Amino acid sequence: MIELPEAISLAKQINDTLVGRKITGVFNSNSPHKFTFFYEDPLKYPRLLTGRKINSATGSGMFVDISLDNNTTISINDGVNVKYGDTKSQIPPKYQFLLTFDNDAFLVFTVAMYGGIAAYSGSFENKYHQRSIESISPLSDAFDETYFNRLMDSQKQNLSLKAFLATEQRIPGIGNGVIQDILFNASLNPRKKLCDLNGQQKEDLFNSLKSTLTAMTKEGGRDTETDLFGNKGGYKSALSKNTYKDPCPKCGGPIIKESYLGGSVYYCSVCQP
Repeated sequence: MIELPEAISLAKQINDTLVGRKITGVFNSNSPHKFTFFYEDPLKYPRLLTGRKINSATGSGMFVDISLDNNTTISINDGVNVKYGDTKSQIPPKYQFLLTFDNDAFLVFTVAMYGGIAAYSGSFENKYHQRSIESISPLSDAFDETYFNRLMDSQKQNLSLKAFLATEQRIPGIGNGVIQDILFNASLNPRKKLCDLNGQQKEDLFNSLKSTLTAMTKEGGRDTETDLFGNKGGYKSALSKNTYKDPCPKCGGPIIKESYLGGSVYYCSVCQP
């Protein structure tokens, strides 16, 4: 799933690989997926995009925006997998969206669980997209401890830490994936409520949020996700679907996996009581 570190990494790779390339072919889904959500009518995408040139890409929140000439944009969000290939022989047999370019390269878009693909001229009417591009990024200097504390204080105080961090995109780009290590590094349980945090724990959460996201982004995303070329991210996740059967990296005790708020959480009962 695309979260903030992966959005930034994907955008950088697209900038390094495809800027200046012209779209020669636009192919709609050859494998219908009921949880692929297209913006407006995807049958209009070929006319909208064919012949357009890639200017740049930007990662913000859980979105990757690919800016084209003629005021046209392609946006994808957290559930979309996008992969680059340099020969048409590599195109997979099933996809939800496909672009080919003037150098015989392509981008193929697939969705495993759910995801959104939008191609549009002008603006994109989506509240989560707007929030992603208008909010202060947690990686910026403006996202400081004062800002974070104000954000926490403005929420219902009976919210759990998972609900606060990973739902409603209060901090765009933060989802159920990255919060596992954020909370682990802060020694806080995902079920702990905002009202139960003391001053030191709030400071620990802020510091962990900043440092963990910075490390994930610097390493090109998490090792639970793949990049534009199909390679795993360089950040080794402490707690994830791949590691929960391993002992806790701090105390050596067992890691607990539970379903909570629509997804799995992982934590150490000793280090994150």
